[in-house]
Amino acid sequence: MRKYAWLILLLYFPAQAQDYPRQSIDFDLFVQELFAQQEEDDIPYEDFYETLFQYYQRPINLNNTTPEELASLFILSRPQIASFFKHITENGKLLSIYELQAIPDFDLLTIYQLVPFVRVDDAGLNADQRPLWHRVIGEDNNALILRYERTMQERRGYMPPDTNGRSSSRYLGSPDKVLLRYRVSHTRDYSMGFTAEKDAGEEFTWSPGTRRYGFDFYSAHLQLYNKGKFKAIALGDYQLQIGQGLLLSSGYSVGKGSETITTVSRANLGIRPYSSVLEYAFFRGAAVTYTLNRVDVTGFYSNKLVDANLQVQLDTLSQFSDFFTGFQTTGFHRTPTELANKDQVREQIYGTNASYLSPDRSVAVGITALGTHYSSPVQKAGAPYQRFEFGGTSNYNLGANYSYTWQNVYLFGEIAMSKSGGMGTVNGLIANLSNKVEVAMVYRNYARNFHTFYGGAFGEATRNINERGFYTGIKLKPFAKWELTAYYDRFRFPWLRYRVDAPSHGDEYLVRLYFKPNRQSSLYAQFRTETKGLNAANNTTSIDYVAQVLRRNYLLYYEFAPTKTVSLKSRVQFSSYEQESPQQTGYLIAQDINFNFGNIRLSNRYAIFDTDSYDTRQYAYERDVLYAFSIPAFSGKGTRVYTLLQFSISRDMDVWVKYGLTHYRNQDSIGSGLETIEGSRRSDVRAQARYKF
Repeated sequence: MRKYAWLILLLYFPAQAQDYPRQSIDFDLFVQELFAQQEEDDIPYEDFYETLFQYYQRPINLNNTTPEELASLFILSRPQIASFFKHITENGKLLSIYELQAIPDFDLLTIYQLVPFVRVDDAGLNADQRPLWHRVIGEDNNALILRYERTMQERRGYMPPDTNGRSSSRYLGSPDKVLLRYRVSHTRDYSMGFTAEKDAGEEFTWSPGTRRYGFDFYSAHLQLYNKGKFKAIALGDYQLQIGQGLLLSSGYSVGKGSETITTVSRANLGIRPYSSVLEYAFFRGAAVTYTLNRVDVTGFYSNKLVDANLQVQLDTLSQFSDFFTGFQTTGFHRTPTELANKDQVREQIYGTNASYLSPDRSVAVGITALGTHYSSPVQKAGAPYQRFEFGGTSNYNLGANYSYTWQNVYLFGEIAMSKSGGMGTVNGLIANLSNKVEVAMVYRNYARNFHTFYGGAFGEATRNINERGFYTGIKLKPFAKWELTAYYDRFRFPWLRYRVDAPSHGDEYLVRLYFKPNRQSSLYAQFRTETKGLNAANNTTSIDYVAQVLRRNYLLYYEFAPTKTVSLKSRVQFSSYEQESPQQTGYLIAQDINFNFGNIRLSNRYAIFDTDSYDTRQYAYERDVLYAFSIPAFSGKGTRVYTLLQFSISRDMDVWVKYGLTHYRNQDSIGSGLETIEGSRRSDVRAQARYKF
């Protein structure tokens, strides 16, 4: 079989195929395929983007990997992963990366996407047995990053106090944003590092009374892998991705997007190091995974301070007590009010998980127990939609997850219960009906009183509460260079929601046609529509009511690289919004021209946008400095220009500089509140240096 596979591969690949395994990946197109059409400004994509880039820098060894690790790339479907391991079982370890094409269910388009993130090594010959410190010193994935950014125009928050002298009306610190990060890691061996950040408007000061020690935010981690029976050991800051993320999701998910199959299920990655700058979505303490035969047992404990607006009330015993209505998740400590909310509540989380994987990798089951405790009680403001929200100081969860692979069908799911008695469940299947047809189906049901604070399972809303829905996705590959993906999702919200004063429903569908005639060019067209209930905006009656909102999005994208030096990317997108009123529209047209001169790379964009309102705002992915992820929103009328320069000063030093300018027409100011800029222009500078030890 191997002899004929090699012959097939030589016929398929061009003469320059020897360069193929480490071809550079176009992250622009890759993230556009995976990520959902963004509608919220605070979706944390940075964690996934950084982890993906780590895989690119240190590719996965296909001869020493797991199904969950491969699934975390969101490139291979579960039936394809099962087919891969079946091939390994029947034929032995891979001899070359080119052997991927001999695996059933693997097509050329999938392989093109996969190879930048994987390699083929003989782990037995190449395993490094040196002490940890020796491996760290010799590791090439070892870098210190310093990033600086600033908006050039003065914003209202940095102007002098008003005539009343109220310091709360301005930011305390400078408009400079600074990030310092060091990380050294080796896949399936170790990861260690620290991160320090000061946001724009925050003070760089030493103030133990307000828990500020230079930078406003610090994070550090040490994680070891595969040390005897210890599969993972984590100290410091970490994340947990268990089951389908119903109870524990590290944020490593991408939602609904044009990749309609691989993104609907979650990879059971267990303990993961945390090195991002999101100041709330992580655990701080210790976690360990220990292997007992085929059962992995994970125990974890987290103890950290979180931001909250503490309030005082008089209880029935004529004594004062503290409570808070919700968490502050922005991470900003720029004003006296924001600073007063810093680290006001202590959060403790503890729990365990036991997971079993069958010898043939076809069956995986797990059970999770989780407890959460806060030093002050949560007490919601009392709005009708908050009636079933969590209240008190303690919450407990118990859940179970499963997955089963049968031939070309992958079944998965998770069910959990919270202290309130509310239940949550998500179940689905992914099937390869043939080499040209893949389907996925997911059903979820999250009760209105189901409470989980670190969950992020598949769903329409950002939290797994008060939602029922059924999703169907399909991927067709009728010809070698064509791909058609689509999904339809119907959902209901049995109870009230923010700005929705009645039970509501909606649906959403997307269709995308992708064509890649050769490795130098690609083209895709995408259409998405969504209907969802929302309080009527122009209600002239005395009774609130919910009316359906209809959004439509159209996208056309073309990429062409005439030479190895120059690549061109064109993007046209249009959207509409209507709710019992005349339709509002918006569009964006962008042209990119990128140059690659080896050690020097230059990326440029010119875009124009025109929207009737913020409801038709346009999101467009932008290239950025390494590890930064940018999808800005544009509303109003104007132009957007940016230039990103990357160059190498030496073998060990890389520098990125980005300048972006947005010019709005017919506007005297930009932004609102303390972020207001007087004038019609906003320009931003971001610079980053990376030194590799």
